[in-house]
Amino acid sequence: MGELAFPLQLSRQKPRFRNATLDGDDGFRRRSPRPHMKFSPLLHRRRPPNLPLSLNSIMASITTRAPTLPSAALPAPPSEEEGNLDDDLCSSGTAIVWKRQKHETGTETRADCFLGSPSGYLCGKARVERAWAHWNKLGRPRLIVAPMVDNSELPFRMLCRKYGAEAAYTPMLHSRIFTENEKYRSQEFTTCQEDRPLFVQFCANNPDVLLEAAKRVEPFCDYVDINLGCPQHIARRGNYGAFLMDNLPLVRSLVQKLAANLHVPVSCKIRIFPDLRDTIEYAKMLEEAGCSLLAVHGRTRDQKDQRKIRADWDAITAVKNAVRIPVLANGNIRHLDDVQSCLKETGADGVLSADALLENPALFAGFRTAEWAVGEKISESNLDQAELLVEYLKLCEKYPVPWRMICCHVYKMLGEWFRVHPQVRDDLNAQSCLTFEFLYSLVDQLRQLGARMPLYVKDENIAEIPTHGA
Repeated sequence: MGELAFPLQLSRQKPRFRNATLDGDDGFRRRSPRPHMKFSPLLHRRRPPNLPLSLNSIMASITTRAPTLPSAALPAPPSEEEGNLDDDLCSSGTAIVWKRQKHETGTETRADCFLGSPSGYLCGKARVERAWAHWNKLGRPRLIVAPMVDNSELPFRMLCRKYGAEAAYTPMLHSRIFTENEKYRSQEFTTCQEDRPLFVQFCANNPDVLLEAAKRVEPFCDYVDINLGCPQHIARRGNYGAFLMDNLPLVRSLVQKLAANLHVPVSCKIRIFPDLRDTIEYAKMLEEAGCSLLAVHGRTRDQKDQRKIRADWDAITAVKNAVRIPVLANGNIRHLDDVQSCLKETGADGVLSADALLENPALFAGFRTAEWAVGEKISESNLDQAELLVEYLKLCEKYPVPWRMICCHVYKMLGEWFRVHPQVRDDLNAQSCLTFEFLYSLVDQLRQLGARMPLYVKDENIAEIPTHGA
């Protein structure tokens, strides 16, 4: 196979972007890790064997493209010279086309996650039975990568899956931009055949727009998830996430629209109300509207500091006891002991972890950082975060993503190392463009300085995580 030609490195010049960019008037924002840093592809000598499934190439091959909105509704796209340089993919290539298999009769089959006809017409009992049938078919995953904007992208999901994660969410995708902007679709959502079970999460405040976005991804996921839990100011400005808790009729209409028209189940990720009774009624309403799985973050919309405010597992327990569909717990999952405690205390069917996974993607395999290495039965392992970063970078070469995502993970995984050797961090900050070659050399530089911060494991065998109902 011949060599691929890729764009040359970006030249040193004054950056054309700042810490955050605003898309349209809905308040959706993407952040750049460093305002002065630009990124460029590293040349691949050979085409990787299993490139990710780009949504555009897949959809073009197997389904009719949904109609786009009128061009007048679109913000003017930036020119090639004016676009954000950190949005450039870390590498390039032609994504493989995932073709539908055919029966002997020659008719096309749907993706394995499809349940047949949409469930909008089913009665409550039948919906619940179908929700559990789907969950059982997926193997009842309990260790799940939470949705994280710009952080739970394909290479990171695949790294977490290698180290014990049994399912994963995509980053939150903006439903309107997803339906309107082809570049956004191709960069922000990629997957591969091993990336299952998969939740694709959207934020939305328009049922029709949400459905159009969901239709584009339903062949490639196991749940379409509605973000009802984002507490950030940008969500308030855009009127989505946790701020839809002020408009429950709209929330109901979003769930009903998907449940009545999709062939894959609808899931929702929520935060709790200050009043437990309101939370329980909220959860019941979502179930009645057609939600097949509920992920509950045990903090309110105003409780944003996760290090200072512990998640309320009692509230999650109350929701689990009030509804009949699978429930996932989110909050306070920092190591595997927390997983066991949460499942036991809440009765939840699985747990989500977010920030702790960013620092330690091997969390679900029983590894923990030094912060949580307490007790006499904890010992050093042969694994450290620098090694995890190298594995992540290799996955990024295989599954291209925007450089801004890679840079975020570098700072997260090597944060403690940079505190010990700030000169290495300063060297990274001084770069006007990034390559894989530089990032690998940065890890080598830390090694040469004698830096090693091992991850820790328990000496005894970790007890088996209890199954539902145990």
